[in-house]
Amino acid sequence: MALTETIAAKPADGGSGRDVFFALGIVVILAVLFLPIPAFLIDVGLAFSIAISVLILMVALWIQRPLDFSAFPTVLLIATMLRLSLNIATTRMILSHGNEGTHAAGHVIGGFSKLVMSGDFVIGLIVFIILIIVNFIVITKGATRIAEVGARFTLDAIPGKQMSIDADLSAGMIDEKTAQLRRRELEEESSFFGSMDGASKFVRGDAIAGLIITAINIIGGIVIGYFRHDMSLGDASDVFVKLSVGDGLVTQIPALIVSLAAGLLVSKGGTRGSADQAVFGQLGAYPRALYVAAALLLFLGLMPGLPLFPFLALACAMAAIGYVVPMRQKRVAAEAAAVAQEQELSKQEAERDSVKESLKTAEIELLIGKQLSTKLLVSHQELAFRMSKMRKKFAQQFGFVVPEVRVTDDYTIPSKSYQIKIHGTVVAEHQLRVGEIMVLLGNREAPDIPGEEVKEPAFGMRAWSVPEMFAEDLKREQFTFADNMSVLLTHLSEVIRNNLPQLLSYKDMKALIDRQDPEYRKLAEEICTSHISYPGLQAVLKLLLAERVSIRNLHLIIEAIAEIAPHVRRTEQIVEHVRIRMAQQICGDLSENGVLKVLRLGNRWDLAFHQSLKRDAKGEVREFDIDPRQLEEFGQEATKAIRKHLDAGERFVMVTAPDARPYVRMIIERLFSTLPILSHVEIAKGVELRVLGAIS
Repeated sequence: MALTETIAAKPADGGSGRDVFFALGIVVILAVLFLPIPAFLIDVGLAFSIAISVLILMVALWIQRPLDFSAFPTVLLIATMLRLSLNIATTRMILSHGNEGTHAAGHVIGGFSKLVMSGDFVIGLIVFIILIIVNFIVITKGATRIAEVGARFTLDAIPGKQMSIDADLSAGMIDEKTAQLRRRELEEESSFFGSMDGASKFVRGDAIAGLIITAINIIGGIVIGYFRHDMSLGDASDVFVKLSVGDGLVTQIPALIVSLAAGLLVSKGGTRGSADQAVFGQLGAYPRALYVAAALLLFLGLMPGLPLFPFLALACAMAAIGYVVPMRQKRVAAEAAAVAQEQELSKQEAERDSVKESLKTAEIELLIGKQLSTKLLVSHQELAFRMSKMRKKFAQQFGFVVPEVRVTDDYTIPSKSYQIKIHGTVVAEHQLRVGEIMVLLGNREAPDIPGEEVKEPAFGMRAWSVPEMFAEDLKREQFTFADNMSVLLTHLSEVIRNNLPQLLSYKDMKALIDRQDPEYRKLAEEICTSHISYPGLQAVLKLLLAERVSIRNLHLIIEAIAEIAPHVRRTEQIVEHVRIRMAQQICGDLSENGVLKVLRLGNRWDLAFHQSLKRDAKGEVREFDIDPRQLEEFGQEATKAIRKHLDAGERFVMVTAPDARPYVRMIIERLFSTLPILSHVEIAKGVELRVLGAIS
C-alpha cells in the first residue's frame, strides 16, 4: 500500500514531468483550433489520430473488465477534440489552398482520396455516407443505449451491493480492508458507467459534426473555387469534393474505430477476461453447436448454384474446432487439477511444518518403535484395513464414528514398544516380542513349548509368548494365540472402548443430531433451548458411553430426555431415566443367547448402601456417606465374588437398587472397569434371568 501511494504521488510532485507534457498536449490541440498549421504537421496529426484510435481499440480488446479502462471517457474526449481540431485545420487548408490540387491539404488526405475513391469523387462520396451511417446509426446508437441502460442499472444496484458488503463484514466473512476495497470498486463502477453514459454522446456528436463539416467543405470549396479562383464548376466540384471526402474519410475512420472500442467496452458488462477469451471461449465451449453449424454449411455447399469450396472449407474448419476444443478443455482441466493438487500438497506440507500445526494433537495416535515398525512395515496396508474395519464396528456398535487413528513411527520410545495416545496423552503402552506369538492361557496350563509367561495388554490375561514357528503345534493342541498385529489392535480397540466419552466431541454430537429425522431434530432443538443445553445433551451421551451403553438409537434417547428434562436438572438423574427407557437395548446388548446372567448385591449390602444415602426434604439423594471400613470390606467381598465368575469365563452383569446404582458403579469400576452395573428397574420385560449368586 505504501509503495502504491508513493508511485501515485510522483506525478503530483512533477517528478516524472508527464503532467507538464499532458498539459502541453491539450494546449496544442486547442491551438490547432485557431492557428494555421502547415500541411506536413496536418499529416503528422492525422497519422497520430489514427494511431491513437487503434491503440484505444486494442486496449478495449485486451482488458479483463471494463473498470480496468476507467480512463476511457477522458481518453474519448481528448481523441474527439483532437479529431475536431484537425478537422478545422484541414478545412482551413482545403478552403485556402484547394485550388492547388488534391495534395493541397497534405499527403494523407490526398492519399485517402485517391485510394478509397479510385479517382471518382462519386464513389468516395457514397463510401463516406455509408461510413457515416454505420458509425452513427449502428455502432454509436447501440453503444449509447448500452451505456444508458448500464448506468441506470448500476446506479439502481448500488444500495443492494452496499448492504451486501455490510452484511458480509458483520458476518465476519470479510475484513475491514476488503470491505473498503469493495466499496471503492463499487464507487468506481458507478462513476465509470455514469461517465460512459455521457461519453457516448461525444461519439454521437463527433459523427454528426463530421457529416456537417464535410458538407460545408464541399459547398464552401465549390463556391470559393468558382468565384475566387476562376475555376470551372466541374473542376471546382471534382477537386473540392475529393479533398472534402478524403478529409471526411481520414477523420471518420478513427471515429469509427473509437466508436467500436466504446461499443466493445460497454457491451463487455460483467464478463471477465479479454474480448478474445470471452468470445472464442464461449462460442467454442459448445462442440455440438459447431457440429450443427458445420452440417448446415455442408448442406448449403451441396445446393445447386452455390460454390462448394468456401462452404466445404468452413464446414471442415468448424468440425475440426468442435473436435479439438473438448480435447483441449480436458487437457487444460487436467493440468489445472494437477496444479491445484500440487498446491494443496504444498499447502499441507507447509501447514505440517508450521508452528500452529505443531500445536494440534491427534484425537487417537498410535506411536510405534523402530524395530516394531520395521516388522509391521510390510503389513501397513493390512494394518490400515483392519483399523478401518475396527472403526466401522465401533460405529455400528456405539452409534458414532470414532476419529481416525494416526499411526506414527517414533524412534524415541523403545524399539519394540508402542504407545497409544488420546488427545496427546499416553494412556497405554506395551512392549511386544517381535517374531513371537502370544498364547492366551486363561485357566489352562502353559503348552510344552519353549517360551516365557507374559501378560496380555488389553485385558491383563495370562499368556505365553513363543516363537512363530510353533504356530502349527499350538493349533493341534487347540490353543488360542495371536500375532503381534492382533495383540496391538486388540489393545487399541479396548483403549478406545474405555475412552469413548473423551472421543465424542461437540461436533460429533451435532452431526449425530443433524442426521436424525426432521421431527427429532426439531425435538432436540426445543429441549436444548428451553430445558437443557447442547453441552448438557453431550454430557448425557458421554455418561452413557462411559458405561458402554450404545447411543445408536439417538431418537429414543432424545425422547427420554424430553420426558425428564422439564422436571430435573442434574445430568446424573437424566441419565438414570434414559437408562430405564433404554432397558430393552441395554439388556439385549448384555445378554448371551437370550439369557442375562446377573450377580446380585445381596440384602446386607443393599441395606448398607440404602442407609448411606442422605436425602433432602424432597426425598432426593444429595450425599453418599459410607463408613470407610464398610467400603473396604465391600470391595474385598465384591472382588472375591466377581473374580470367581470372571475366571470361569462367564459374561454377567451386577444388579442393585435404582437409587444406589450410581454409587455401586463408582466403587466397582475402580476394581472391574468393564463390569456393567444395572438396577432392578433396568431389567427389561421378557428377559430371561439366570442368577449366579450374591455378594453377601
